[in-house]
Amino acid sequence: MAAVEVHQFAQCITCHAWSADRSMIAFCPNNNEVHIYRLSQDKWEKVHVLQKHDQIVCGVDWSARSNRIVTASHDRNSYVWNQEGSEWVPTLVILRLNRAALCVQWSPKGSSLHWNNRAVVVITKLAEEINITRQISLIGENKFAVGSGAKTVCICYYEQDNNWWVSKLIRKRHDSSVTSVAWHPNNILLATTSTDGKCRVFSTFIKGVDTRDSKAGSVSDSKFGEQIVQLDLSFSWAFGVKWSPSGNTLAYVGHNSMIYFVDDVGPSPLAQNVAFRDLPLRDVLFISEKMVIGVGFDCNPMVFAADERGIWSFIRFLGERKSTLSGSRYSSQFSEAFGKFYGQSKNGASNDGIEPSRSRGGIHENCISCIMSLTESGSSRKTRFSTSGLDGKVVVWDLENQEDLSGYL
Repeated sequence: MAAVEVHQFAQCITCHAWSADRSMIAFCPNNNEVHIYRLSQDKWEKVHVLQKHDQIVCGVDWSARSNRIVTASHDRNSYVWNQEGSEWVPTLVILRLNRAALCVQWSPKGSSLHWNNRAVVVITKLAEEINITRQISLIGENKFAVGSGAKTVCICYYEQDNNWWVSKLIRKRHDSSVTSVAWHPNNILLATTSTDGKCRVFSTFIKGVDTRDSKAGSVSDSKFGEQIVQLDLSFSWAFGVKWSPSGNTLAYVGHNSMIYFVDDVGPSPLAQNVAFRDLPLRDVLFISEKMVIGVGFDCNPMVFAADERGIWSFIRFLGERKSTLSGSRYSSQFSEAFGKFYGQSKNGASNDGIEPSRSRGGIHENCISCIMSLTESGSSRKTRFSTSGLDGKVVVWDLENQEDLSGYL
């Protein structure tokens, strides 16, 4: 079975993120707190509770380079958390929003210097010993993006001279709430999805923060907030946008039980739509250039893959489905509800004896709202990822032994 670990951390989890070495996990238990657990002797122990927000934390991301945590909340604020000794110290980021923040993500790159995780840990410890933590911040990711219900996206970056985080707003184009954001590997392009049904790609180039790259072509010449492309493929709410590892393919999902794949993102993009018969997805993750995992209301990860011609299709569910209570054929949820209400109106009493429809999902028992990669940075093979959902579970999946999927990895 693909699921290798199942952890019941809370009654409900809205989002989660992992530390760089995967020894700690941060998640929001559907309130205004972020809980941090550490793996100690094969047991997960709560070691920190981050308490600063006033409303539900809807987004959390853990920096792989600098070990910083960024959180976003319905209270319209965002905090960057730095670990100083055994404590996590928050820094307020003024987002200038008049509606809730909905999602957040660190940019993939930091300064022009390239460090591995071990080097960052060693240098950070030396910095703490000689009290130069402020200067060492250049090592980490230099930007993060926050999507909001105010039809805007905040691009936040660190000002070294003033020692604070500044936000610049992309105000134009969005006609509704921004549900997800995704950074392109070049650290400049940002993809967004919105409840207006559209997926958009913007330039986030900030002078003095980003560097001109000849390999990026005209992308690095574009101005901040300039829209590169708008994709009008979905006629419903859009969620869960992601880039492929190379940045050549973009995938996002709609609330109409469809997933969209876009190649050659630019003036003349090539798009494919894949419809499926099950409940809508909420988020996606590229495992490779040829495989995508989708998660959502069906409570079971779905595998999509591209063949030799580049045609995407649904392959199978990743987890095992729960069997029905009997061997008889199941009815649809609509038929079940209709039959129950008809029985109540006819008999004048509650009718709970009607056989329920099949239980969706396998390990997860409620909507899967978040999916995160568990592959070490720099690794060419991505086989492990984690999911969390409204059932309060965090499940770790491994595709290494899935023989029928090995050709897509």
